[in-house]
Amino acid sequence: MRLLWILLLGTILLWGCDHQSVAPAKDGDGDQPPAYGDTLLMGSIGEPSNLLPVLASDSASSDIHGLVYNGLLRYDKNLQVEGDLAEAWEISPDNLTITFHLRKDVRWHDGEPFTAADALFTYRLLIDPQVPTAYAERYRQVVRAEVPDPYTFRVTYAKPLASALVSWMFPVHPKHLLEEGDVTQSPLVRAPVGTGPYRFVEWVPGEKVVLEANPDYYEGKPYIHRVVYRIIPDPSTMFLELRNGGLDLMSLTPLQYVRQTDTPAFRRMFAKYHYPDFSYTYLGFNLRRPLFKDLRVRRALAHAVNKQELVDGVLLGLGVAATGPYKPGSWAYNPDVRRYPYDPDLARRMLEEAGWSDSDGDGIREKNGRRFAFTIVTNQGNDQRIKAGEIIQRRFREVGVEVKLRVIEWASFLKEFINPGNFDATILAWTTVPDPDAYNVWHSSKTGVGELNFVGFKNAEVDRLLENGRRTLDRSERKAVYDRFQEILAEQQPYIFLYVPEALPAVARRFHGIDPAPSGIMYNFIRWYVPRDQQKYQR
Repeated sequence: MRLLWILLLGTILLWGCDHQSVAPAKDGDGDQPPAYGDTLLMGSIGEPSNLLPVLASDSASSDIHGLVYNGLLRYDKNLQVEGDLAEAWEISPDNLTITFHLRKDVRWHDGEPFTAADALFTYRLLIDPQVPTAYAERYRQVVRAEVPDPYTFRVTYAKPLASALVSWMFPVHPKHLLEEGDVTQSPLVRAPVGTGPYRFVEWVPGEKVVLEANPDYYEGKPYIHRVVYRIIPDPSTMFLELRNGGLDLMSLTPLQYVRQTDTPAFRRMFAKYHYPDFSYTYLGFNLRRPLFKDLRVRRALAHAVNKQELVDGVLLGLGVAATGPYKPGSWAYNPDVRRYPYDPDLARRMLEEAGWSDSDGDGIREKNGRRFAFTIVTNQGNDQRIKAGEIIQRRFREVGVEVKLRVIEWASFLKEFINPGNFDATILAWTTVPDPDAYNVWHSSKTGVGELNFVGFKNAEVDRLLENGRRTLDRSERKAVYDRFQEILAEQQPYIFLYVPEALPAVARRFHGIDPAPSGIMYNFIRWYVPRDQQKYQR
């Protein structure tokens, strides 16, 4: 489950970040000159939930938000902070006040000028208790927000907030279209109006979302005229569409990347890339369920999972085992946390000690008349999670635990299971960035309906650590805080952290200008182009 703009899981300080190597598996683009035109057809396994960013938290929606809207700031190719709608900014010596100087050449897609009033309105929208948003917490740290003039926006905090600057990457919303009425009923939920490089054209439910280049975009009109997100829930069907020319870009599964695309025909048509993904996949336990309240049970189940088997069998080696919420090699990563090596005999002994035994000899453990049985839910359209679930299901069966695996369509999965906490356990993924602020996912105040700590993890020491970690700007102090945070997660096992995969996009070779970087390949999408003589679609 990838969250809008990544910034809920963590943010990166202005003063530095860790760069990850990027390995393109492709030939050069050549020297053909840029040209305007053509269409990029992109595969999406999920239907967007909501095209108003303040109300959405799924990856299908955020992909579209990223082209339709802008924040005040953004990340550059090397994951350094740079201006977007803000052309400059200053931080006060006490780190409590940020003053943004906004661009004067930006217009909303309906022609209205963008001003600081829109930034102020977005802030007020985020903290409005009547607005059902998962993003309010960081903005509630602001004690004063003001507009000294139409192109200056200033915020002041009561205490230093390490993630304050990057929180203003959040998409700015149009005041003139949202200030009247209930935002949840706004037409922008289905037909967004932003300032970004692409304008919304149409949304055909269950089929596609269509965007067109904004000719008035402040950085210049994008070369690619049209972007179509085709909604194809099944990855095998999506891959067939890619090979048959019905798609230009999709994320490959490891099987597709390694075994189904290593042909001369595919290499002629598509370029493949691989680089460490900004995510980790996990098995999360609903800690509100009595079955998972016992720490001994969670630890026993951790010993029943063979993470290397998942890396080899699910990722085909294109990834690494996870031990916590941070990517190995990043500055916040703690390599010395408690590990749970695959040991089914130990798992059986631990379950016996917790009172779970197979008294009737049917292969499934019982306690107080209840069978040790539960359901893992995951989303349709993600083969890696489904395959991981099947492997975990077999391994749990070997230690006397009966598991059903239920695969659910994405929108229903979120609405009916994850958001209301209606599940036993789930296989999902979080998107991350180099900074370790994970308050919204792990703090006990974020366990409400629709919030991000949907497994219901509550730990007083973790709360204190997360609060302290976001208040200091000293990296060494933060490192100590988040090292301890990871130790507690490893000890408590609210999640079994499974693996960190590699990103595996494939792009049609007629698209030029792709420049792999630590941030991936999409950061410069407005500069992608198709030479005139290679263009496939007319305007």
